[in-house]
Amino acid sequence: VQLQASGGGLVQAGGSLSLLCAASGRTFSMGWFRQAPGKEREFVAAISRSTGSTLYADSVKGRFTISRDNAKNTLYLQMNSLKPEDTALYYCAASRYINIQATTDQYAYWGQGTLVTVSS
Repeated sequence: VQLQASGGGLVQAGGSLSLLCAASGRTFSMGWFRQAPGKEREFVAAISRSTGSTLYADSVKGRFTISRDNAKNTLYLQMNSLKPEDTALYYCAASRYINIQATTDQYAYWGQGTLVTVSS
C-alpha cells in the first residue's frame, strides 16, 4: 500500500483546510496523525472501511471531519476552525486491521506528510 497526502498549506486562525490522501492497494481502517516540531506524532482521527465508524482526538472533535471514498481509494480530512496549535505535519496512515486504530504502532503504511500552518 502506498499513500500520498496533499492539501496542506498556510491558513489564518479560524480558517479551513481540506487534506486528501490517495491510496494504492487495498486498505482497511485508515487514519490521520500529526506531528508538531519537537513533539511526538499524535493521533487525530480514524475511520473504518466498511461501516464508516469514526474516532477523533478530543483536541479536534467538533472541528475536524474524517471521511473516505472507497471507490476512489481516497481518505479525506476536513479541518474547520483551525487554531495555531493545529500547526503540524499531517500524515495519513493505513492499518491492516478492520477496526479503528488510534495508536501509531497499529498502522503499517504511512504517507509522506503534508504541512499545515495556522497563523494567529
